[in-house]
Amino acid sequence: MEKTALALSTLLLISGCAQNSNTAASGAPGSGTSTEQSEPHHQMTDQWLGRWVGVEGLFLDISKDDSAGAGPGHYLLEMQYGLDADQSGTFEGQATAEGISFSREDGQHLLRAGDGEATGMKWLLEKEDCLIVATGEGYCRD
Repeated sequence: MEKTALALSTLLLISGCAQNSNTAASGAPGSGTSTEQSEPHHQMTDQWLGRWVGVEGLFLDISKDDSAGAGPGHYLLEMQYGLDADQSGTFEGQATAEGISFSREDGQHLLRAGDGEATGMKWLLEKEDCLIVATGEGYCRD
């Protein structure tokens, strides 16, 4: 009887461990929420808050999105991203493992960290602290 109880307890324990690992492997939500999973992402991107300067008057201002329900890791990106007047606006962004994902009229973009060389613009080559949208569009700090 004692051996049966021990075997049954061991089987239940193994079964419980297998259930937890299957849940994690399948990507099914566990006890954590998406906010908890994105916390490391927004801790990195929170350091990007403030003004970033591009070339010829282009700029990027990053602020936290304080609207109801936005939560950590949500940002407002105010940008002048081209020389034409219609190439500006404020866009909602969300922290990801790679940077801040956002969408504007010209498509979906990922704002990521880099240096002046990664911007692809000769005017920013010497800069070390930059954010890049795409080659030819970057913003740096001194």
